[in-house]
Amino acid sequence: MRKILSCEFNLDTACVELCLDDGTLLAIDCTAVENEVANSMYQRSELDGLIYNAPLEYVNLILNGELEVYLKAVIEYKILG
Repeated sequence: MRKILSCEFNLDTACVELCLDDGTLLAIDCTAVENEVANSMYQRSELDGLIYNAPLEYVNLILNGELEVYLKAVIEYKILG
């Protein structure tokens, strides 16, 4: 597997941009990802936190197909009333 040399969120394009050890440059459209996996404002908020604070972890979740599992594990719904 190729190694990620750099990973950062570009606010202007709303993409996480990666540079791999073989010179490949990738951009992951975060809006498209959220539209596919985030069904609530809580899930979108959690993803936004990852994008801004831990973009490498965000990318690893996407590349490993574990983003939905992560969201189910960290989002807790509480019924008010």
